[in-house]
Amino acid sequence: MSNHFPVNRDLFNEVMVPNYAPSAIIPVRGKGSRVWDQQDREYIDFAGGIAVNCLGHCHPALVSALKEQGDQLWHLSNVWANEPALRLAKKLVDNTFAEKVYFCNSGAESNEAALKLARRWAQEVHGTDKTQIISFEKAFHGRTFFTVTVGGQAAYSAGFGPKPGDVVHAQYNNLESVKALISDKTCAIIIEPIQGEGGIISPTDEFIKGVRQLCDQHNALLIFDEVQTGIGRTGDLYAYMGLGVTPDILATAKALGGGFPIGAMLTTTEIAQYLKVGTHGSTYGGNPLACAVGEAVFDTVNTPEVLNGVKAKGKLFTDALNAINEKYNVFSEIRGKGLLIGAVLNETYQGRAKDILVAATAEGVMTLIAGPNIIRFAPSLIIPDADITQGMLRLEKAIAKIAK
Repeated sequence: MSNHFPVNRDLFNEVMVPNYAPSAIIPVRGKGSRVWDQQDREYIDFAGGIAVNCLGHCHPALVSALKEQGDQLWHLSNVWANEPALRLAKKLVDNTFAEKVYFCNSGAESNEAALKLARRWAQEVHGTDKTQIISFEKAFHGRTFFTVTVGGQAAYSAGFGPKPGDVVHAQYNNLESVKALISDKTCAIIIEPIQGEGGIISPTDEFIKGVRQLCDQHNALLIFDEVQTGIGRTGDLYAYMGLGVTPDILATAKALGGGFPIGAMLTTTEIAQYLKVGTHGSTYGGNPLACAVGEAVFDTVNTPEVLNGVKAKGKLFTDALNAINEKYNVFSEIRGKGLLIGAVLNETYQGRAKDILVAATAEGVMTLIAGPNIIRFAPSLIIPDADITQGMLRLEKAIAKIAK
């Protein structure tokens, strides 16, 4: 293939819809937790493609699963089942509360399926007026029109016309606000076991258990959006396992494919029966390529070594961030769980998360933000300790420049 035009950042402005504003650098290859751009500059990846690249870049088990399946079967359609999808579903069921799996391609789609199933279940079991969905302020559940309406950031759903109805928002970690909204007309509460985009906010024990009890009292389903927290991110296979609360439906995606697009909705046999033939579907959902890669990811992550490693590496991260903070006093709090970490900027540095991200990129480390005041980290679950140390030295240089 020959190109007769330069492939650079200017080309983005020429050919892409302007809903993103990517960095000037264009990464071209990655290995482990390091990435190289067109100029062959090296970056340490603390972003993980937003909690997606859970085994870093080009992990041998994933590359080999992709190549092997690429020589066998890519796509059929759901007129037929396929072996990789059945194997992955069996592993998900065997290792979680779930008994049934529905495959799709993304987090938004897995949440969409969860919300549609909850509505469907409520209609069939309890009648037509049980339609209310309770979500939370600052929640993020995807960008389809249903999921963005359910999400708790009005800016993302504004300007697109009339929204899906009967969706209300409580306050995260405020059980009274949930009690004020819930009734026997509530069909589901959807919640992130750690609010991601909303600022890396963990639930209190009383809150998350209280939400489960309220669902039980009012015959409502509890949906866990584990798109960002699932597949080992918190040090448990799924975050619900570390909270002592079991949802009725769980959405998973992001890390499930390690970088290959895949999503899944997990639920019980009792609830699953309401998505009967023809009620929901996805052309690519459960395709052999995605499921073969997903199975390799699952087998690699779901081991005591990797999951315990996440907890240890999370501590290295927070220790390093605290050490930086002792020198430069930029953070008011370091929060999160496992390798989903938020460093909250203090009063002096309000609104400067993006500036720090840009400065960090210039020093050769990729980070994320969660709103204007939080630096977010979601690196590979198996990032070598040496890369954490090296990446933190680079981050410290960036912060030193901003602090000046």
